[in-house]
Amino acid sequence: MSATITTEQVQEKVFAALIAFGADPEVVTYDAGWGVLDVDSLDLVELAQVVEDEFGVEITSQDMQNLLTVGSVIELVVARAAA
Repeated sequence: MSATITTEQVQEKVFAALIAFGADPEVVTYDAGWGVLDVDSLDLVELAQVVEDEFGVEITSQDMQNLLTVGSVIELVVARAAA
């Protein structure tokens, strides 16, 4: 990555991916948890792949166990991209 990745860029991509997976756009928010979004473990694996493809940031299955909201994923991606 040549440029700094912003929170807004990551949020836009994560929100779009979740909506593509079938989450209701009305409930896709920064603070939303996976249950509210009706996102299952397979969707989370796909989300991790989207993030890696788009931003070059790996999210492991161990990470996903600790990431309980959309915002926590966004924050992790931004932090790892900056490292």
